[in-house]
Amino acid sequence: MILCFTLSMPGVASWNGKWSGDGKLYAKIHNFGKTKKATEKAKNILSKKSYGYSFGDGWFADVSVHEVDAKEAGKIRRKSRGFCGYDWMVTSIRLNGEITT
Repeated sequence: MILCFTLSMPGVASWNGKWSGDGKLYAKIHNFGKTKKATEKAKNILSKKSYGYSFGDGWFADVSVHEVDAKEAGKIRRKSRGFCGYDWMVTSIRLNGEITT
């Protein structure tokens, strides 16, 4: 099962109320594999659809999750601009089922 994690910043505390990444795709693809255990873990992550994280200073990140096939995953990888340095959020979701520091 292949999941796509997409980063957005719905809560912005900048001087102009905008995030420099607005309009850009920040996505990370993770292939969980096809084993029963891996598929179950991916389905548990998918059950929530979206994971939020407050930085405590007015900024709020959202990581949405959806299932993709291999072809779509390739397209997303080509278009994505990485994960803006927040790869740790995806790792935390995969390991803990939530974003923790």
